[in-house]
Amino acid sequence: MIGRLRRGGLHRLVVMSGLAGFVVAVYVLVVLGGGAITGHTDYPSTWLAVVATATVALLFAPVTAALERAATRLGHGGVATPYDVLSRFSETVTGDQATEHLPVRMSMLLAQGTGAAWAQVWLTVSGRLTLAATWPVNADDDRTAPSVRPDGTAVPAEGRRALAVRHGGQLLGVLRLQERPRLALTAVEERLFAGLAAQSGLVLRMVGLRAELEDRRAELVARAGELQASRERLISAQDAERGRLERDIHDGAQQHLVALAVNLRLAQRIAVRSPERAARVLSEQADAAGVAIETLSALSRGIYPSLLSNEGLVLALLSAVATSPIPVTIDAAGVGRLPAPVEVALYFCCTEAVQNAAKHSGAHSVSVRLGADQERWFLTIKDDGSGFDPATAGAVGTGTGLVNMRDRLDAVGGTLTVGSRYGSGATVTAVVPRNQDREPARAPTAVARQAG
Repeated sequence: MIGRLRRGGLHRLVVMSGLAGFVVAVYVLVVLGGGAITGHTDYPSTWLAVVATATVALLFAPVTAALERAATRLGHGGVATPYDVLSRFSETVTGDQATEHLPVRMSMLLAQGTGAAWAQVWLTVSGRLTLAATWPVNADDDRTAPSVRPDGTAVPAEGRRALAVRHGGQLLGVLRLQERPRLALTAVEERLFAGLAAQSGLVLRMVGLRAELEDRRAELVARAGELQASRERLISAQDAERGRLERDIHDGAQQHLVALAVNLRLAQRIAVRSPERAARVLSEQADAAGVAIETLSALSRGIYPSLLSNEGLVLALLSAVATSPIPVTIDAAGVGRLPAPVEVALYFCCTEAVQNAAKHSGAHSVSVRLGADQERWFLTIKDDGSGFDPATAGAVGTGTGLVNMRDRLDAVGGTLTVGSRYGSGATVTAVVPRNQDREPARAPTAVARQAG
C-alpha cells in the first residue's frame, strides 16, 4: 500500500503540478500579456479572461494526456510507458513478426508496460487453455491454467491480474500478470492492460489457429507413423503365417507323404521275397494315404489336424505314428489335455523328430515320452539310430526340421535340446513351462499305448 501510495502520489503530483503550471501560464500569457499589449495593465480585461478560460478548456485534455505520459514515464524510471507499449504492439501486429513470435512479444510488452514481475499469454487450443509465452522467460511464474468464469471473464487472484480475450463471443485466450510486491497497478497501467487485451483478439485467433494446425499436423504425423507400423506388422504377420503354413506342410503333410513313400519302396523291395508281407504293407498304406489327405485338407482350410483339435495331443500322436516305417512307442500316462498352442507345438515337434529318425538315422525303434510336472510339460523322442553331430544339425543345407521345431517352441516360450553322438542314437527334448494364463484345451485324457 505504501508503495502504491508513493507511486500514485508521485503520479498525481506531476499531473496536478503540470496542470497548475499550464493554467497559470495561459493566464499570464493571455490576460497579462494581452493587457500589456492593449494597454489595460490596471485591471484584467474581461474578454481576455474569457479567452484564457476558453484556451484552458480547449487544451485541458491534450495537456492532461501529455502530463499523464510524462508522469508515467517518470514513475517507470525511463522504461516504456503504457502508451509506448500500445503503439509498439500495433507495430508488432502490422509488422513482419512471425506468427509464432507474437505471444512472446505480447508478454514482453505487457510486462514492460505494467512493470509486472512476469506476464503470460495463454491460448485456447482444442478447447483448453495452453501457455503460449512468458516474459521474462526465466521468471518463477505459475504454470497453472487461469480460471475463467462461465461468462468468459478471468478470475483474478491476490496480486495477480487476468483478463480474458474474446472475439465474436469466443474465448481465445487469457492475459495474466503478476504484480510486484507492494507495487499494485496504477489506473493508467490498468487501462493499458485492458487496452492490450481488447486489441489482442485477432492476434490470438491467428496464433491459436496456427497452434491448432500444428497440433493437427503432429497428430497426422503420429497417425501416419501408426499406419506405417500397422502396415509393417501386417506384412510381418503375413510372412509369419506363410512360414507357419510352410512348417505345417513340412512337419505334417510332408511327413505323412514321406512315410508313405518309404513304405511303398519297402513293399517294392520285399514283394519278390515275401509277397504276403508286401501285400500287408500295401494295405496299410491306404490308411496312411487317407491321413495324408486329411492333413492336407485341414491345412488348406488353415486349421490343424482335426484329431489334435478334438481329441488332444496323445491320440493325435498315436494316429500320426501309426503308419511309421519303424516301430514307435508312446508313453503318455497321466497327461491330459494341454493348452492348444502347446499341443500344436509338441505335436509337430514329435512328428518331425520321428520322421527324421525314420529317414536319416537307420533306427530300428523310436520311443516317445510325454510328461508333466507342476512347472513344465516335456516331450522326449529317443531313437537307437546311428546318431549325428548336434553342432552341425542346423547348418545351411542340412534341412529346416530343427529350425522349425525351435521356432514352434519359441512361440510358446519353450526350449529344444538335442543330444546325440555317432553310434549312440539321438535324443530330442522339448520343454514348455506351465503358464497359469494359458487355458487347457478340453477335458483331460490319459493314454499309454504302443504303435508300430
